[in-house]
Amino acid sequence: MTSADSSRLPLRFWIAALVAFINAVGFTLIIPLIYPYAVEFGLSDFQASLLTTAYAAAQFVATPILGRLSDRMGRKPLLIISLLGTVAANLMAGLASVAWVLFAARLLDGITGGNTSIAQAIVSDITTPEQRARAYGIFGAVFRLGFVVGPPLSYVAQLVPPLPGFTSLGMGFLFSAAIALFATTVCLVLLPETLENCCDTFQISWRDFGFDRLARSATDGRFGRIFWLTFFSGFTFTIFTFAFQPFFLKVLGQDARNLAIMFAAVGIIGFVTQVFALEPLRRRFRLVQILVGALAARGLLFLLMPVFPNIVAFAAIAVIFSAVNSFPMPLIDALLSLNSGPREQGEVMGLNASYLSISNAIGPATAGLLVSVSYSFPFWIAGGLTLLTAWFAMTLSGRGTAKA
Repeated sequence: MTSADSSRLPLRFWIAALVAFINAVGFTLIIPLIYPYAVEFGLSDFQASLLTTAYAAAQFVATPILGRLSDRMGRKPLLIISLLGTVAANLMAGLASVAWVLFAARLLDGITGGNTSIAQAIVSDITTPEQRARAYGIFGAVFRLGFVVGPPLSYVAQLVPPLPGFTSLGMGFLFSAAIALFATTVCLVLLPETLENCCDTFQISWRDFGFDRLARSATDGRFGRIFWLTFFSGFTFTIFTFAFQPFFLKVLGQDARNLAIMFAAVGIIGFVTQVFALEPLRRRFRLVQILVGALAARGLLFLLMPVFPNIVAFAAIAVIFSAVNSFPMPLIDALLSLNSGPREQGEVMGLNASYLSISNAIGPATAGLLVSVSYSFPFWIAGGLTLLTAWFAMTLSGRGTAKA
């Protein structure tokens, strides 16, 4: 086998990447809809924030179970079940007439929301150790591209005349359900089983949830600081992600369609910046230097956003924020990858994802409480904490991150 043949990724990888892309589109399509949709049900800002918290918390608990099931019963059936759960959850949400059904739908979507981790396991199944870094890089880029496509479709969904039983915002959930159903069909028809020697038995123990590993990892000498950095970076970002929506709608006087456009612009600018600007910066500066600069800039921009409460100033700040915000998570992933061996990268990345999941559950609820003080208050808190996170990132230099 030639080196070109050994580096060529198999067709099954590209099918899994396509499924991940379609899934990311469907997921990000509903992100701009959740808050204004909650307002239609008469939910308070804090209650609306719990919709995001419910999803993230359910996903955090259920993902290890889905992963364990996929190890026993095969990747394909569990991926199909997970995607069908998303179909059912979004149909429930779109057709909901009372708030508790909306909460139940978000919980169901979280419980069955381990499709990305299963797709990543498929990548691990079908690639060699030499191919894996490149494969995960492409997989991540394809997934992020889905975050660019989803919000514009959210805007389009609101322009379509609502079907019986759906509101204008509810149509976005119908679109997302249709996209997840398409991903299910692609998986069912095109994706073969990638796990050899599947068995029908299923056993799970407390250890499979990884809570003990998660607790120990917080004080790990090599990775503990990076894991905490992931948590605080995700926590402050999700405070902003929720808080900017009521600020955008109620303080700036915009509507749900313009909110979808704003999400789309942030996604597109962030993707382009990450693709074209990150690598030149990495050639010129150390990873930790870029990370500290990006976090410091993000913190300052959080503080600036409520200072000029008009849409023109907010949009201008958001453009700069979109570019800066595209750097922290890829840089943190790179730091973890550079400082872990090939036999431990899977566990390290999984633990890092757990820290991010916890921050995704806590951040929105925190923002929901903070907006009860004022719509500007969450920006001050997120900005101050992000600046502290940037200072904390400076301590990574020379502490187990020499390669960075």
